[in-house]
Amino acid sequence: MSTGGFDFGPRPHPRRMSLTPMIDVVFLLLIFFMLSSRFGMDAVLPIAGGAEGAGSEWQGAPRLIDIAPDTVSLNGVATDIDALAVELAPLMPSADAAVILRPRDGADLQRLVDVMDQLRGDGLQNMILVE
Repeated sequence: MSTGGFDFGPRPHPRRMSLTPMIDVVFLLLIFFMLSSRFGMDAVLPIAGGAEGAGSEWQGAPRLIDIAPDTVSLNGVATDIDALAVELAPLMPSADAAVILRPRDGADLQRLVDVMDQLRGDGLQNMILVE
């Protein structure tokens, strides 16, 4: 067959596809799923909402703990977190009486959990979380 005087020569072999982009995508997906996976157990925080105490009558002195980013106050008086249970003891009518926790502006969740852990470690189990 005549090509009009042009000789194109031997037909070149098709170029092999590079696997590098596909490997990059696989590694990116692997990293994404590793970072977005959740390992370990989730912690469960047994707390009562603010509406739970609405059906019962409050007994005893007020027990309001304000949790700020750098301070903890019991009924408006700044208190050391380690001495919180000692300060609460005279205000508690019974061992299972409720304590109200109120996070203030700027207090993060970890700060709230630290205060709850401290109270739970001191034997206080009935906590009500309010806004």
